[in-house]
This record gives sequence, structure tokens and C-alpha cells, in this order.
Amino acid sequence: MKSMRNLLIYALALLLVGCAGLGPQETVEGPGNPEDWTAHKARISEIDGWQINGKIGIRAPQDSGSGTLFWLQRQDYFDIRLSGPLGRGATRLTGRPDTVALEVAGQGRFEADSPEALVETQLGWQLPVSNLLWWIRGLPAPDSRSRIALDSEGRLASLLQDGWDVQYLAYGEEDGYALPTRIKLAGRDLQVTLVVKDWQPRQLGR
Repeated sequence: MKSMRNLLIYALALLLVGCAGLGPQETVEGPGNPEDWTAHKARISEIDGWQINGKIGIRAPQDSGSGTLFWLQRQDYFDIRLSGPLGRGATRLTGRPDTVALEVAGQGRFEADSPEALVETQLGWQLPVSNLLWWIRGLPAPDSRSRIALDSEGRLASLLQDGWDVQYLAYGEEDGYALPTRIKLAGRDLQVTLVVKDWQPRQLGR
């Protein structure tokens, strides 16, 4: 009996170790087929770079406006530029995982370790910049739990993650990839609308 109990304890320990390595999980809902989602996600995950031109609208309790969006991504390097009547003139956010810089027209250049901290400190917006790297492609960020709903094509229709509600309102085809062209985000007293007019994806390793 003692040996059986020891065996059960050992098996339970192995199970706990295995579960610890699984990482965050997705809860999948909606009419779409989960197998289609798995294939779509694998396809979109091939993209490690892009150039986006579009528009952004931000509604906040004390600051709202809209403007143009330019986003250049090359693996872990990003260059995000906002311009237009956002209340602060031209704004440029650049960086890599270890350092981030924000340039605001007429105010100067600022640096920090985190894009979220930098944007909140200088602009007053709690934007999930790191998650947007994934959300803009129609993928949940991999480092936290998410609840997703699929559309009839097996793509994201909506996403709940890290206190944000992300709605995917339209997709377009570019170089064989189905990519979001209209996204609405709500969270942290912000409402953000992203409209992508030009997607130029780049496949991993090319």
C-alpha cells in the first residue's frame, strides 16, 4: 500500500511538472472550426515583418482624436509613427525588446525599457503596445491567457486578453495571408480603432 501511495505521489508530481510547462491557454468559442483556426494561426505566425499604412482613432476621457498610422516591423525591431490631429502632433515610437524611444514633435525624445511605460508616461495612454504586435496580425499574445471567438473562416472574430476586448471587424487578403483591416479595442478607459489600408507582410526568414 505504501509503495502504491508513493507511486501515486510520483505520478502526480510528474503531472504537475508537465502542466507547468504547457503555458497560457486559449479558450476557443464561436462558430468557426478550431482546426481551421490552428491552420490559420500557423500560417499567420510565419509573418515576422510588415509595413502598414492606415488610420488610428483614440477615445480617452480627457483626450480623443484620429490620425494616420505607419508601422514598420522587422522581427523584434519596430517603428510606429502617428500623425494628424491626435492632440500632440507627430509621434514616433521605435525600439527593440531592451530599449524603446518615443519622439514627440516639439517636446523631444524620451527613452524607457518598456513601450507601455513610455507611452503612458509621455502621452497618458495605457496602450498594450507589446500585445499589439500580435493583435494586429489577428493572433492572441502568447504570454497570457486569452478567450477567443472564431468567425466562420476560423479566424479571430473577437479576443479577450489582459483586460482588453478586441473586435475584428474586417479582413483582407495580401500575398495569400488573411489579415485584419479593421480592429476595435476597448480597455483601460480607452477605445482604439485601427484601419489598415495597406498591408505589406513579410514571411519569416525572407
